Amino acid sequence: MTSTDFPKPTLVPVNGVELEVFEAGRENAGKPIVLCHGWPDHAFTWRHQMPALAAAGYHVIAPNQRGYGNSSRPTEVTDYDIEHLSGDLVALLDHYGYEDATFIGHDWGAFVVWGLTLLHPDRVNKVINLSLPYQERGEKPWIEFMEAVLGGDFYFVHFNRQPGVADAVFDDNTFQFLRNLYRKNLPPAEPQPGMALINLARAETPLGEPIMSDSELAVLVSAFESSGFTGTINWYRNLDRNWRLLADVDPIIQQPTLMIYGDRDVVARSENLTEFVPNAEVVSLDCGHWIQQEKPEETNQVISKWLEQQDAPGLDLP
Repeated sequence: MTSTDFPKPTLVPVNGVELEVFEAGRENAGKPIVLCHGWPDHAFTWRHQMPALAAAGYHVIAPNQRGYGNSSRPTEVTDYDIEHLSGDLVALLDHYGYEDATFIGHDWGAFVVWGLTLLHPDRVNKVINLSLPYQERGEKPWIEFMEAVLGGDFYFVHFNRQPGVADAVFDDNTFQFLRNLYRKNLPPAEPQPGMALINLARAETPLGEPIMSDSELAVLVSAFESSGFTGTINWYRNLDRNWRLLADVDPIIQQPTLMIYGDRDVVARSENLTEFVPNAEVVSLDCGHWIQQEKPEETNQVISKWLEQQDAPGLDLP
């Protein structure tokens, strides 16, 4: 599926905002699967999965989540907390008349799917997450913990402690930032002083190999040139708020879960995933962070096989 034959979007009113939603397999109504992108992404990053899942009999729903693309971009930072982000997905199910669905998330989208499953467990029947494993809540708020361990230049911390600084750099260098970010097979390099993503946005020469064609990259560049980055970065600015919002929630996810890692991803794996997600199966692919775009066929095969196994009769033990 290329930039020219990607589905045309619909604006769907949900939870006080509008989401730009792309669909495939509408003829499979009654078997929904919702794809949740990460940062700084777009529903288009699921272009390889949408036709495969539709062919497998799913009604595929891929929203640009709030802050992204032509979806609403509220101005209040707190409008991007996990209650709002998960509430959008619940309202999206309500819009289509679905009690529950299978959710697939990558990167930040995985964080939202984990949070949705904790806050609204009756609306999620299966979980498939890529790159970002379940994040244990811990005793310290997440940003406070990261600042103590990783320092003020770590991008999560920087986004929170220096609001607006990175946003402006990304807005001024949108093409260069996204071109430099969406790469694979990066050569090893010594860490440089300063905030790594700001350095990346200002780097004139990209490293590694592109994971998108020029026309595919242009879809994301156009979207972010229109929307800017602030709404999307506001997701990061709610991490400590999310930590508080999840304080009284049962932390165990019971749904059948598939966790897909990239062997060369910089995101750390979970050392105790099954303590919190007891029904998790783990698969690793030989790739970096952009799993479903770096290894689209392998990703589709892993997801399809797992879904077939989950849906097969006779799996329920007495």
